[in-house]
Amino acid sequence: MSRTGNVLSWTGGIIVVVIVAALIFLATFDLNRLKPTINEKVTAELHRPFAIRGDLGVNWQRQPDETGWRRWVPWPMLHAEDLVLGNPPQIPGDNMVTLQRVEALISPLSLLHKELYIQRIWLKQPYASIQRLANGDNNWSFTPSKTDPSAPPSSWSVNINDIVFDSGKVDFKDATLKADIHAVIDPLGKPLPFSEVTGSGDKQQQNSVPEYVLGWQVEGKYKGESLKGSGKVGGMLSLKSADRPFPVQADVSSGTTRIALAGTLTDPMNLGALDLQLKLSGRSLGNLYGITGVLLPNTPAYSTNGRLIAHIHAEGGATFDYQDFNGKIGSSDIHGSLKYTASKPRPVLKGELVSKQLLFTDLAPLIGADSNKQKKQRGEKSLQPADKVLPVEPFETKSWDVMDADVKFTAKYIEHGKSLPVNNLYTHLILNNGEILMDPLRFGVAGGSLNSTIRLDGSKSPMQGKVDMHARRFQLKQLLPEVEMMKNSRGQINGDASLTGRGNSVAALLGSSSGDLRILMNEGMISRGLMEILGLNVGNYLVSQLFGDDEVKINCVAADVNIRGGLASPRLLVFDTENAIINVTGQTNFATERLDLSIDPQSKGMRLLTLRSPLYVKGTFKNPQPGVEAAPLIARGAAAVALGVVVAPAAALLALVSPSEGEENQCGQVLRQMKDQPKGKSTKVKKGAKAK
Repeated sequence: MSRTGNVLSWTGGIIVVVIVAALIFLATFDLNRLKPTINEKVTAELHRPFAIRGDLGVNWQRQPDETGWRRWVPWPMLHAEDLVLGNPPQIPGDNMVTLQRVEALISPLSLLHKELYIQRIWLKQPYASIQRLANGDNNWSFTPSKTDPSAPPSSWSVNINDIVFDSGKVDFKDATLKADIHAVIDPLGKPLPFSEVTGSGDKQQQNSVPEYVLGWQVEGKYKGESLKGSGKVGGMLSLKSADRPFPVQADVSSGTTRIALAGTLTDPMNLGALDLQLKLSGRSLGNLYGITGVLLPNTPAYSTNGRLIAHIHAEGGATFDYQDFNGKIGSSDIHGSLKYTASKPRPVLKGELVSKQLLFTDLAPLIGADSNKQKKQRGEKSLQPADKVLPVEPFETKSWDVMDADVKFTAKYIEHGKSLPVNNLYTHLILNNGEILMDPLRFGVAGGSLNSTIRLDGSKSPMQGKVDMHARRFQLKQLLPEVEMMKNSRGQINGDASLTGRGNSVAALLGSSSGDLRILMNEGMISRGLMEILGLNVGNYLVSQLFGDDEVKINCVAADVNIRGGLASPRLLVFDTENAIINVTGQTNFATERLDLSIDPQSKGMRLLTLRSPLYVKGTFKNPQPGVEAAPLIARGAAAVALGVVVAPAAALLALVSPSEGEENQCGQVLRQMKDQPKGKSTKVKKGAKAK
């Protein structure tokens, strides 16, 4: 053999001897002797206690999956028992993580090219206690020791093929979220395909999404509400892929709210994007604010089902797009899309909603006008007093500045029985820096329209409100479709109102309101039977006192009411009928909900000559008390209204006279007679007078 051959033979032999010696050393060396060094190094690196308190060792085993000579190379199986990772000093409790046992199967040949390839890691009974204090300190943020920035990066790489565990537990306590949650995570035993859980029929998606591997259950408290739920996720190794979607599924109840979702999470380690089928249900949409941070109004019980697409790191803020959802609010259907953007200075909610059939009573919670039973179901503390009619439930204006909104809502058909023929609704709601603007808020009513602009400034304390309303062409025959006498009526109602007020409820706003209200009605009919149909007991009494049980034609009703500080005083409130002119005076107090009205009739013939005194309506909105004044009726032939005083109101009301089928209605004639009457003269409206 040549010198070169001898050198190579010796060199090869030495290498074999070294490898064998190393293997023998590793197989016989007691790794427990290294524990103090390992514990010290890790503790110093993480700035918190770390310890392997149990056995640290290695077992060797050949891998049957290897081929050729590789199958004879034994792989080391490292194990460590009773591992603990402590909390930083400012966090209470001893340990953040405990492990009963961890095992790692390592490929020895990968070490030759500077790769630590771990075939599998087994975790036995892992436990983690995650905490955050009220001051923001937490135990999941690590501050490793600083390294030399000029040092070259390590040439070694780490590759983990799989991580498995038998059963894990996680406790999560967060003082800022008022959360105390306990979770249990278990392997499913048999992985479940994505399509089996989600029902997805997209074959391309089925092939691209990993299987569900782990199941979990949670219970505890979140935002002070009870929390309970379960779900499934993909395997631990699926978390490291930024390109492949990670499967998630959950069904969680918090308080009275239930959230069910199934779909995928992209780049889970950095929370990149979500694509979920999302179902929401609960007692009130308002309860979602504590869970989602999205400010929604109080509503009856609801349920929705739609697709949520989220881009967490989108430019301008994370976006959450709830697309093409369908559902119900109370007994009303709801459809549409909403997009929430976590922008600055405030998040923004935009979208369009449509209801094909809206139950009018489902709108009541928006202004606190629903029943106390419904309020209790929603968890409201402010209940409606038994002796009050105007809603006293306060608007939650303190939360109006947490986000902005730009939402359009259309109700194509409104169901409200036969007493109020409201046909449809459209509004465009804008919430900007604590101020709500609804422009327009439009209802279709009895063949006409009620157009409003409402502004509520929640940034002021108390809230400031302003409303402008315009009622046009309410058809009496459609307004009272069940009243036979109105079926041939050509009469209309037109009106305007402009009010401002201060207060955090409907009752407070009206109780402090100031403004004007003007209404005209022409060519109607009235009778005691009509009052009975409408359920107006006070009106029933008044009509029976004035007209008996007969049907009486109304030529015109004209009202011009001044409101100041919640006190409504009519400048002019006149009923012109075929038999009499009836003037109403007095006051209505919205702050105290009290009535003090006098009804003074002037007969056009002999029908009312037996009436001895004026009528009155006193009492409260809840319990009005009608009666007959004790004082004698004003002298016969004297006017019920001194027209010199009502010239200006009559002139203002003329603007509401709306032509009907090309002809001016009777209110025009009545108002002109009032307007043109010389000051100080009494009214003389001719019996049965008609418009030219």
